Amino acid sequence: MSGHAHAHGTATGQHRGRLVLVLALTLGVVGVQVVGGLVSGSLALLADAGHMLTDATGVAVALVASTLAARPATKARTYGLQRAEILAALANGLLLAGLAVWVIVQAVGRWEDPPEVASGLMLVVAVVGAAANLVSLLVLRGGQRESLNLRGAYLEVLGDLVGSVAVVVAGVVIATTGYARADVIASFAIGLLILPRAWSLLREVVDVLLEATPRGLDLDEVRDHIREVPGVLDVHDLHAWTITSGATALSAHVVVDDACIDRRRPGDVLDALDACLQTHFAMEHCTFQLEPAGHRPHEGAHHD
Repeated sequence: MSGHAHAHGTATGQHRGRLVLVLALTLGVVGVQVVGGLVSGSLALLADAGHMLTDATGVAVALVASTLAARPATKARTYGLQRAEILAALANGLLLAGLAVWVIVQAVGRWEDPPEVASGLMLVVAVVGAAANLVSLLVLRGGQRESLNLRGAYLEVLGDLVGSVAVVVAGVVIATTGYARADVIASFAIGLLILPRAWSLLREVVDVLLEATPRGLDLDEVRDHIREVPGVLDVHDLHAWTITSGATALSAHVVVDDACIDRRRPGDVLDALDACLQTHFAMEHCTFQLEPAGHRPHEGAHHD
C-alpha cells in the first residue's frame, strides 16, 4: 500500500509578473545596445546586446514553459508538463554557452587590428544598460531562490550588469587614453563571465534530468527520520528527485512491525510518515510502500 501528498503549482509560475517586467526591460535595452554598437563600432556593446538578447529569449521560454507546467496532469503525462521548465532552463544554458564562444572568438579576431570606437556613444548606451540591469536584478531577487528558471534569469542579469560595467570602464579608457583595445578586452571579459554561469546552470539542469538527489537533501537524515516513526522497523529503496523547481518527490519501501499489519494501522503510519517528511524536509509528494518484516527477499532488484 502507499501514501502520497501532492504539491500544487510551480515556483516559476508564482513569479510570472517578475519575468514579464524583466523581459520588457531587457528587450528595450537590447534595441538600444544594438543600435549603439553598430553606430559606435563597439564589439563590447554588441556582445552585451547579444548576451541580453539571449537572456530575453531565456525569459520568454521560461514564461511559456511555466504556462505549460501549470497544465493539469493526464493519463499520458502523470506529472503534467512540469518538466517543460527544466527543458527551458537547458535551452537557456546552451544559448549562453554558444554566445560566450562567439564573443571570445570575435574578440580574439579584433585584437591585432582593433577598429576605431565612438567612445561617447558607447559610454552613454553602456550606462543605460547598467541601470536597466540593476532594476531587473532587484525585480528577480525575491524569487531566484525558489525557481531554477528565475535563478537562471537572475544569474544572467547579474552577468549583464557586470558586463555593462565592463563596457562603461572600456568607454572611459578609450575616451581618456584612446586605447582602442579596451573594447576588445571588455568583450573578452564578457565572454569569460558568461561561460561559468552557463556551466553552473547546465549542471543543475542535468542533475534534475538525471533525477539526482535534490541539492541540500541528506538521504541518510531522511532515513533516520523515517525509522523514528512509531511502527516503522526499517526503510529501503529510498529515492528522492526533483520534478521541477520547487517540486520534489520521494519514494520508499517502509518495513513495519506486525502490530501495524494485524491491527490495521497502516493509515496511521502513512499519515505520520507524510507529516514527518513535510515538517522536516518540506517534501510534499511522497509515496510509501508499506511491507511486513521478511517481505524484502520476495522483491526483485532493490537499493539500500
